[in-house]
Amino acid sequence: MSGENTPKEIRFEGAGVSPGIARARVHVARDELEEVVRYRIAASQVADEIARFETALIQTRMQILQMQQRIAESIGAKDAAIFDAHLLVVEDRTLIDEVLRKLETDLCNVEWIFQEVATRYAETLNRIDDPYLRERALDIQDVTKRVIRNLQGKGPKTFLALNEPHILVAHNLTPSDTASINKANVLGIATDLGSRTSHAAILARSLNIPAIVGLHDITARLETGEQVLLDGNDGWLIVDPTPKTLADYAQIESRRAKVAAKLKELRGTTSTTRDGRHIVLSANIELPGDVDAVEANGAEGVGLYRTEFLYLNRPSLPTEDEQYEIYRKVAERVRPDPLIIRTFDLGGDKLAPGTVDIADELNPFLGWRAIRFCLENIDLFKTQLRAILRASSVGNVKIMFPMISGLDELRRAIAVLDECKEELRSSKIDMAERLEVGAMIEIPSAAICASVLAPEVDFLSIGTNDLIQYALAVDRTSLPADASGSTAFAQNDRRRGARPQSLGWRLWRNGRRYRAHPALARSRHGRAEHGRDPGAESQARRAKSGNSGMSRTG
Repeated sequence: MSGENTPKEIRFEGAGVSPGIARARVHVARDELEEVVRYRIAASQVADEIARFETALIQTRMQILQMQQRIAESIGAKDAAIFDAHLLVVEDRTLIDEVLRKLETDLCNVEWIFQEVATRYAETLNRIDDPYLRERALDIQDVTKRVIRNLQGKGPKTFLALNEPHILVAHNLTPSDTASINKANVLGIATDLGSRTSHAAILARSLNIPAIVGLHDITARLETGEQVLLDGNDGWLIVDPTPKTLADYAQIESRRAKVAAKLKELRGTTSTTRDGRHIVLSANIELPGDVDAVEANGAEGVGLYRTEFLYLNRPSLPTEDEQYEIYRKVAERVRPDPLIIRTFDLGGDKLAPGTVDIADELNPFLGWRAIRFCLENIDLFKTQLRAILRASSVGNVKIMFPMISGLDELRRAIAVLDECKEELRSSKIDMAERLEVGAMIEIPSAAICASVLAPEVDFLSIGTNDLIQYALAVDRTSLPADASGSTAFAQNDRRRGARPQSLGWRLWRNGRRYRAHPALARSRHGRAEHGRDPGAESQARRAKSGNSGMSRTG
């Protein structure tokens, strides 16, 4: 009889977008609709409404910047860049000007008008058959809700304030919602809508929170308090799991724990090939705090230190002393292993207004960025170079220039570096007697002339993400390119008379192989390197550096 009263297990299948298994009671977050009441205003009240609107926009911008900074510090600048799109919405002059115009013509409260205008923009994007543009529609909706809440004087959403462990079930989560989640209490996420490439899914993976999206109407099927098991690997949300299901998943977790334990044992072993050659496995980092993960995962130093986070979301540029202290501390932490510091790799569009005199640019990703930006802003560039040179006195620091497109750019960058060395010598400031200098090969023109660039530097670092992106005209978030594109370089080499097997270097992206120009396989010392990196987005990537004269970064 008791068996008849036992609730039956119910399974819902969605798309697993963040791996892991979680078990807890659910909290179903119904959409907290920002109900906006429309009311008339007098012409004399328009100025007051504009003032309220401006205050809400400023407040929203500050909230986004604070959230972006928190994400940058906790999981990295790359994930924090998701909120650049939100900042663009809140600063969009077309949208703002239309709101101001309608305020004067319609004489309605600003909440109503802003919601009307922003919703129309979002619906227009939603109708376009393009996943990227639909994602931008969600950005607009996210910012719209935040602005309206600020206009209404409301606090954070109630489900973000829960203080007990639970699995969050919602119709959809905006990037702001996901970034505001308390990891200690939200053990898993399940939503009606969403995709693997949505910003919420990306953030869930970075936060290591198991997540399932695309469950259609799960918010209507569940009630707060029900016990569920969430499988973010295979996309199953199981309500009232049976003892057998729990036992099966316990075995899965046990096997994974054993694999993790074996991998942990391998961390301290030397990465040496069967023929006795040592391969340096180093880590990529963005923040000083990432050094803890470098040590915990057994990496040999840092193959790529992205310094962009120092320049993001701040009203002024970092000083030389500030940068020096950060670089020095990181170098000391990884010593005697190497620290390769990449100079500033962002465009002027990412800097706070007023810090640098910049002009509008339609596509900053392909224009005024990285080394080009630095060579046009010598004072900013020299400040960073002097800080790196001073930190080199620790003894294990190397420097690397990003987005080099040809010999002239590289020589100009090295010339500026030499000027900084002379300035420090004349001021009798300590630095390394010799500092290894490298260049990134991430633009096709640099790949083609790599044999010309190599004699100028101590090492080359292949930026697989950008090089594949620019060479094959495919964005890093796109589906894998057609196989025909991956043979373009090989066909070019055959026309030059090179044998296909002479291609010493192969680029890997999402498990697919791309052949690259043979010049990429040779360092200044004439040695060829071979490598494979199917996990280009992982926290500690394989980077061949040091004496090999060649490294790869993502």
